[in-house]
Amino acid sequence: MDEHEHDDGTGAATGGGPVAGGGFDADEAAAREGPARRRVAIAGASGLIGGALARSLRADGHAVVRLVRREARAGDEARWDPERGDVDTAALAGCDTVVNLAGAGVGDHRWTEAYKRTIRDSRVRGTATLAEAVASLDQRPEVFVCGSAIGYYGDTGERAVDESAGPGEGFLPDVCVEWEAAAGAAAEAGVRTVFARTGLVVSRRGGAWGRLFPLFRAGLGGRMGNGRQYWSFIALHDHVAALRHLIDTPALEGPVNLTAPEPVTNREITAAMGRVLHRPTPFPVPAPALRLALGEFAGDVLGSQRVVPRRLLDSGFRFAFPLADEAIAAAARG
Repeated sequence: MDEHEHDDGTGAATGGGPVAGGGFDADEAAAREGPARRRVAIAGASGLIGGALARSLRADGHAVVRLVRREARAGDEARWDPERGDVDTAALAGCDTVVNLAGAGVGDHRWTEAYKRTIRDSRVRGTATLAEAVASLDQRPEVFVCGSAIGYYGDTGERAVDESAGPGEGFLPDVCVEWEAAAGAAAEAGVRTVFARTGLVVSRRGGAWGRLFPLFRAGLGGRMGNGRQYWSFIALHDHVAALRHLIDTPALEGPVNLTAPEPVTNREITAAMGRVLHRPTPFPVPAPALRLALGEFAGDVLGSQRVVPRRLLDSGFRFAFPLADEAIAAAARG
């Protein structure tokens, strides 16, 4: 499985009002206050991860440009249309970082053939649009961080994999391969390009875990299938910190796994949810019921992905919430 978010163009997650005459008012003022201030363009800033990243950057005085799919209505917005391959390159000028986190949610709908095309196209076309725009600039950004997913590895069973592993087989691995290849124009233009292969983000505010919290709080949670499949999770706080680490670490390029150091099984996740939320977890969901409810996507829910963040750890990154109980407790508080 993988976490993803869809930029719906509302910008509601990050706020920001119109500025007379355009510009970046508070962002620009903050960006002038000290050294090493960045100007970061984010596609997907209305989603769970993108919104959190934008808030984190702004809190530290960096300027953020939000790419939206409608007409820009605020000074910190710029229009893009990934389906048509259009982006306001003037808004990207002066950005030293471009981050692409946009894409249709993998678990938002049943996987019809039409929705599978939507999943693929929203990632591949969006990434290609931004990569080509970045490559066309006279003054190119230092780094292009492209969202990707641990879905790249497919079902790894009990085998632990790091970034040296090749792609698995199936729909999501195929999408991830195309998704990362779509960033080729930026890399060929000499822009440091990083693929953030994201695991399951632990947050009660959205994503897959956002659907689990209400069930477990109500005492209706339980393991899925036999519970032996590995879930490679990461706390939202650590995911944002890891993205910023990718931005700020010149030695990192290519794929980097954004998962906690110790993946655990779904059975262990279920027990941790019960401990943290002080609820019983008596209701396992049989595999046939998941397949009936989710269709083809059930194969990824029941599949096992034991993914470790080797390159992140080797580059000096330190997790605030490395254990499942810690990540769940942090999400429950936040």
